Amino acid sequence: EQQPSWTDDLPSCHLSGVGSAPNRSYTADGKGTEGHPLEDNWLKFRSENNCYLYGVFNGYDGNRVTNFVGQRLSAELLLGQLHADHSDADVRRVLLQAFDVVERSFLESIDDALAEKASLQSQLPEGVPHHQLPPQYQKIVERLKVVEQEISGGAMAIVAVVLNNKLYIANVGTNRALLCKSTVDGLQVTQLNVDHTTENEDELFRFSQLGLDAGKIKQVGTIRGQESTRRIGDYKVKYGYTDIELLSAAKSKPIIAEPEIHGGHSLDGVTGFLVLMSEGLYKALEAAHGPGQANQEIAAMIATEFAKQTSLDAVAQAVVDRVKRIHCDTFASGGERSKFCPRHEDMTLLVRNFGYPLGEMSQPTLTPTQGGRVYPVSVPYSSSQSTSKTSVTLSLVMPSQGQMVNGAHSSSTLDEATPTLT
Repeated sequence: EQQPSWTDDLPSCHLSGVGSAPNRSYTADGKGTEGHPLEDNWLKFRSENNCYLYGVFNGYDGNRVTNFVGQRLSAELLLGQLHADHSDADVRRVLLQAFDVVERSFLESIDDALAEKASLQSQLPEGVPHHQLPPQYQKIVERLKVVEQEISGGAMAIVAVVLNNKLYIANVGTNRALLCKSTVDGLQVTQLNVDHTTENEDELFRFSQLGLDAGKIKQVGTIRGQESTRRIGDYKVKYGYTDIELLSAAKSKPIIAEPEIHGGHSLDGVTGFLVLMSEGLYKALEAAHGPGQANQEIAAMIATEFAKQTSLDAVAQAVVDRVKRIHCDTFASGGERSKFCPRHEDMTLLVRNFGYPLGEMSQPTLTPTQGGRVYPVSVPYSSSQSTSKTSVTLSLVMPSQGQMVNGAHSSSTLDEATPTLT
């Protein structure tokens, strides 16, 4: 049951829409079942001083962390902390501080439960698996399970702030932000953040500086079941990393909740839309179609739905439903990609409009061919793949790889690295 929340009273942003779908696992007969309750969360608010806040949160091992982050982050960013006269550096500082407070507050909120867990464990005989314990210990084991449920889990978060017609992105983990702009050549798609995964060379370097074997981490690919190298919550990797073989040699906490911050990107003269999406959405499309093109495909789908739909929620939901259908059909087809599609995670898509035309095709006076809008694909930033010329128009835009300061790019204006190939 969703508890009422103080954020219910905040004005929602009507310039954005959200679509979502729960996780699915398919059985051989093609039926789908949910493996766990929904763990994604999102927010879209406008404050009184015309500051807009958007977030997409992807949880795992329960939804407690995603719910906590959504509530607390709003409190840290929308109660007057951001002002119209703030410089880029001020906004970055406020964002860094907000994430720091959210992480510390969450870990503090489970202090009592962690203490109870330690106390319960001390009452059990050491080295005996729970299922082999004599009956008198059953009550302790059951209580231990309940406590474990209360404290486990973590979240990845991507947050966007629009202030003074500038866009700022703060990212922890593997969700994505795309800025899609109308240009004379079509739709230019830029991924504004860098994925914090075991493939990310900057993150692997950070691990090596802590004394870890970065090569081995890259080879294994996941850390306690997640590819993400930055997370909010997840006390097991924060407090217990010395017990995790891959991380045990670290000089200090290797999995951090510090956001990498990009912006401010000027929105002056921009016609287009911002996309925030959970990892589950682009991963489902990559499972069906192969890696490398998900950003462009999703942007093109959104542009198509903008023409058809009359509300932004309908745009976002139609795209999520389409990805879901593609994934399901790929599994059912039994083709070569079928084996990559036995299940997908929760999927969330948030779209914020910057003057992009909505509902053109739903107006009887226009036909789809009028206006001649085309949607060329663009190539997202990738350190591992070299881009080659293809028959489509490429609009290649890369996030800046400027000097890193506290995990944030010290220089990340879009103008720095926008080579356009046509």
